[in-house]
Amino acid sequence: MEAYLDNSATTRVFPEVAELMTKIMCEDYGNPSSLHMKGVHAENYLRYAKETMARILKVNEKEILFTSGGTESDNMALTGCAIANKRRGNHLITTQIEHPAVQQTMHYLESQGFRVTYLPVNGYGQISLEDLQRAMTQDTILVSIMHTNNEIGSLQPVAEAGALIKRMSPNTLFHVDAVQGFGKSKIYPKRMGIDLLSVSGHKIHGPKGVGVLYLGEKVKMQPLFHGGGQQYNLRSGTDNVPGAAGLAKAAELLYQHFDEDMEHLYHCKKYFMDGVRKIDGATVNGLFPGKPYGEGTAPHIVSVTFAGVRSEVLLHALEEKEIYVSAGSACAARKPQPSATLKAIGADKSRLESTIRFSFSVYTTEEELYYTLQALYDKIPMLRKYARH
Repeated sequence: MEAYLDNSATTRVFPEVAELMTKIMCEDYGNPSSLHMKGVHAENYLRYAKETMARILKVNEKEILFTSGGTESDNMALTGCAIANKRRGNHLITTQIEHPAVQQTMHYLESQGFRVTYLPVNGYGQISLEDLQRAMTQDTILVSIMHTNNEIGSLQPVAEAGALIKRMSPNTLFHVDAVQGFGKSKIYPKRMGIDLLSVSGHKIHGPKGVGVLYLGEKVKMQPLFHGGGQQYNLRSGTDNVPGAAGLAKAAELLYQHFDEDMEHLYHCKKYFMDGVRKIDGATVNGLFPGKPYGEGTAPHIVSVTFAGVRSEVLLHALEEKEIYVSAGSACAARKPQPSATLKAIGADKSRLESTIRFSFSVYTTEEELYYTLQALYDKIPMLRKYARH
């Protein structure tokens, strides 16, 4: 059988999403900027997509921008807002465990003269609000903190951070990368002090190549693209109608069954962690003391260190049995380097080389998890035996 446990990398598209996108691409394929009826039909799909995302996030439709994915949303938010607000200051704040889309953008902004503070995290992958407060200065124009870490599933105190930032400096912008959190948590930007929020379609059973940037109506942002003036002159380019509609349909389906889906994911997590704990030398990363099943962490991510087994070796051994997992962030998989997240939580070299991420979805079954655990019980002692030689 096949067991796909790499849903933090990408997810299987909902059939309803594929059907809707096929209809748009094959029948209602007009350009929404065209004035004829084909264009009007396409524009109606865009309106549906904006209305749906605005309703889920409890924001205004004009605050929804469609992008090519989470990376573009992060880049637009950080670079666009840093440039547009640089007269107020040149200080930015983020964390040591951000996705490369944020981390590398911050490095770029440093090369452009901005000063960046990288907040540390504790052994469970969370920042300290006291550290955030100490880092804030009169020159701080933007803070970017991820909602859910993509490697170990740690959740940041986003609402508390938003309240702190707005209390200390109402004009400081707060960006949240919610690529892993959207669809797994109920996120309401206006209630949480969030000015900018990044979302990606392919993490929520929608299509690849499309994302959302929530941009608060009072936020000043410099466009990164120039052209026909689509999307309020903030992101020019022909609108990706099937992508936007597909993302919105996926989000709509997820949030219709949110409680049942979360119950399923937490059940998968508990079942799998019970099984993993039977393996000698297996350690689950990012757990709080007294919370053995990852309470207070993402429902869909389990990061496990298997002492004495290199992660890439185990990954390919599982692949032979059609079990698909990850050795870290998929975005960095082709450029192997130590995990910034694991280093930040204090992992030593052996842990860095021996950690696997398992990530679940609404399609994950107990049968798949049982099959994976049996493979681990079989493979790990054998791989350790060969490693010693």
